[in-house]
Amino acid sequence: MDRKVTKGNVFKDLGFTDEEAIALAMRVDLAVEIEKFIKRKRLTQTKAAAFFDVPQPKISKIIAGKVSGFSIEYLVKMAAKAGKTPRISFVRKQAA
Repeated sequence: MDRKVTKGNVFKDLGFTDEEAIALAMRVDLAVEIEKFIKRKRLTQTKAAAFFDVPQPKISKIIAGKVSGFSIEYLVKMAAKAGKTPRISFVRKQAA
């Protein structure tokens, strides 16, 4: 298997459209923060599910990095419950 170093968004490198790649990257960033919170608090998946008031299988998916089925809003609300304040910044796309 050839290895390739990404210089931007790994999802774009995998062939996703710009829009899909941005949304997937945002979901992953949010999920990583949620997972860090769970680990820092040493919560089991069951206790994390109770804390976030979500079904335990959703916690399992987040920890496994399977975030494509989650809306950004859903993950933002979870991150906020964990004490995080997600921010969005906009970068102007350079002309090709």
